[in-house]
Amino acid sequence: MKIAVLADTHIPKKARELPVRALEIIRQSDLLIHAGDILTEDFLEYLREMIPLHAVLGNNDIGVNLPETLQIEVERVKLAIIHDSGKSNGRARRLKRLFPDADAVVFGHSHIPINSFEEGILLFNPGSATDKRRQPKRTMGTLEVTNGSISGTIVELD
Repeated sequence: MKIAVLADTHIPKKARELPVRALEIIRQSDLLIHAGDILTEDFLEYLREMIPLHAVLGNNDIGVNLPETLQIEVERVKLAIIHDSGKSNGRARRLKRLFPDADAVVFGHSHIPINSFEEGILLFNPGSATDKRRQPKRTMGTLEVTNGSISGTIVELD
């Protein structure tokens, strides 16, 4: 199963729409995860109409009805989703305590792409498809779930 992953899209504040390449990746995927800072119910509904969606609340999502954390299972792989994973120091241990059964934790907030196995779990931040901040490129992510295992890829959009 291919999962497209977004976070920190900040639409319409930082961009009017997703980059064309991001839309192509989403349409080629089976599922979309959005790790917060969607901003509006309109954009949330737009994503929901395109593809099955799992999303969490970000610190800039005012008036958007989403949970702060979410745990889902995809083909025997347990995924946890949260917007802000906290400081990088001790992140893996902290997330492992928060989501002890998770095989992977998807998060956002920093706009910094991360694809790293630590403490026995995949830590995955797709970066931002619309607001690269101090990063060299805008990014999103994909997760591949096969035979009970998971791997991630950061996709550069620029």
